[in-house]
Amino acid sequence: MRNFISNRAGKIKPSPTLAVSARAKAMKAKGIDVVGFGAGEPDFDTPGHIKRAAIKALEDGFTKYTPAPGINELRDAVCAKFKRDQRLNYDRAQVMVSVGGKHCLYNIFQAVLNGGDEVIIPAPYWVSYPDMAKLAGAKPVIVHTTEKHNFLARAVDIKKAVTPKTKLIVINSPSNPTGAAYPAAELKKIAALAKKHDLLIVSDEIYEKIIYDGFKFFSIAQVSKDAYSRTVIVNGVSKTYSMTGWRIGYCAGSADIIAACAKIQSQCTSNPTSFAQVGAVKALTGSQRDVEKMRKAFDKRRRYIVKRLDAMPGVMCYKPQGAFYVFPNFNSYIGKSCMKNGKRVRIKNDLDLAEYLLIEALVAAVPGSAFGAPGYLRLSYATSLELIKKGLGRIEKALTELT
Repeated sequence: MRNFISNRAGKIKPSPTLAVSARAKAMKAKGIDVVGFGAGEPDFDTPGHIKRAAIKALEDGFTKYTPAPGINELRDAVCAKFKRDQRLNYDRAQVMVSVGGKHCLYNIFQAVLNGGDEVIIPAPYWVSYPDMAKLAGAKPVIVHTTEKHNFLARAVDIKKAVTPKTKLIVINSPSNPTGAAYPAAELKKIAALAKKHDLLIVSDEIYEKIIYDGFKFFSIAQVSKDAYSRTVIVNGVSKTYSMTGWRIGYCAGSADIIAACAKIQSQCTSNPTSFAQVGAVKALTGSQRDVEKMRKAFDKRRRYIVKRLDAMPGVMCYKPQGAFYVFPNFNSYIGKSCMKNGKRVRIKNDLDLAEYLLIEALVAAVPGSAFGAPGYLRLSYATSLELIKKGLGRIEKALTELT
């Protein structure tokens, strides 16, 4: 029998972050005491007023199809959010609601990219960007960043990657996995570069509200009228309001791109879940007190985990400005080994290190290679301080055994 799997499916890989989380959960289900640093979701419950709004929608029978791009109330709430937070003016035709921020990104890539187009993606990158580009027939062009420059892709770095085939630049601020956030000055330079070469910008701003140390979030769409016109913003309620399982994301941009995205969505998922959209309306328009409570808790954990990691011999940890991840440098442990059960365990790369920590220390972390940055690990601090302390203690002990 012939192979029925498409070339398209063969070119991509499953999400490494979801795979790590699934493996940790499977071990826990067997009674193994694993500390999971892999999950990219807040450990807090969804605020009560949001849940009550969705429950009322269910009780009122709001359980049928909605318009594919989302209900008008939610699209209007998104417009009001951009007006309030970024002083950006969008109308309903410029906004679409999808089944999570990831779905927004997929729709956008499908709507704007053709075979042979190139997409500039700064690394470390969120794991799905390159594969989404490939699924659209495009080529991901990776621009590597360094700790020296705070894991930010400078306009001068991006410029070197631009070719006649370049169509799109992806900006993720604050970033998954590093927590790095772009200052307005650098975004202005990137916007000028995009204008010069007539490039589209996709700005993933899903961690916009989770920022620290007085950092002022700035969207590249705020730079100028031109930047506004060539930027598609992606955001959602998952991270800010601890609504990951609700699967509600949204995007905003030019009406023609949004209309193209809506056509694609109408042929794959149709509308996002009806009552989840009602909950999202309440999230965006209701009290924001819980957002600040969660942010402060994340900040406390961030300070602790960075301090502990930096104190470990041979480990360097960039202090993130946003999101809820740290991306420590473990390159000094690559090449080391230890004896376990009569066999020598060798750490040839970050994949081996992550496996070693999972099996020997019962700590789940995502290898940096998954984000285009070998030698690093991503640890999420979207878990309790108690578990963070426990997990870091295990990591520290496991590292001392490597020589």
